[in-house]
Parts: sequence; structure tokens; C-alpha cells
Amino acid sequence: EVQLVESGGGLVQAGGSLRLSCAASGFTFDDYAIGWFRQAPGKEREVVSCISGRGSSTSYADSVKGRFTISSDNAKNTVYLQMNSLKPEDTAVYYCAVDQGYYCSDYLWGYAYWGQGTQVTVSS
Repeated sequence: EVQLVESGGGLVQAGGSLRLSCAASGFTFDDYAIGWFRQAPGKEREVVSCISGRGSSTSYADSVKGRFTISSDNAKNTVYLQMNSLKPEDTAVYYCAVDQGYYCSDYLWGYAYWGQGTQVTVSS
């Protein structure tokens, strides 16, 4: 059974940092891309960042480039999202999801399994 468990969310002041973790199980971790997404109240879910299988490539939304860093620890089957210089507009529920393939999909429907999400709140 595929499982994705996010952790690390919380309340932080603007300019602060958080590191989110996505612990994965139930599939061959090296063979699939994993993405981070977020959904703010009243808004659609959007992609934040993605890392391909074996961490061979990464991608970021323009809104987080230079502030967020995605990484993976294959020994722990865990993907991280280091978030620095946080802004109030980063407030959202953050989800991780495993892609159906090795490379990051361009669309949400390309991701087969999702975690339950972790809340990130950035105060001004």
C-alpha cells in the first residue's frame, strides 16, 4: 500500500523558515518523481516543486524559486521541502504526491497518490 506522510508544517513569521518532510512507503522510491503542492483557502491546488526519480532533476514554481529547495534522501525514502524567506502568501495546506512515472508530470492528474497534507501558516 502506497503511503505518503507529510510533517513539519506550523506557524511562522514572515521571513522565517520551515522544512517539510514527506515520508514515502509502498513503492520503489528511486523510480518515481515526487512533488510538493499547496492549496490555499478558496484557491486551486498548485504545484510548488518536484523532484524526479533518483533526484536527477528538480523544478520549482516561479513564486518560490530562490526561496524553496526540494531534496530527497533515498536511504530514508523521504523528500524534503526547505522553505526560506516565507511570505504570508505562502500560507496553505502543503501536500506531497507521487507521480505515475520517473519524471515530473506537468499536470496534477499525473500524480497517483497523495498525502493528507500539512498546514503552513505565515503571519505578517
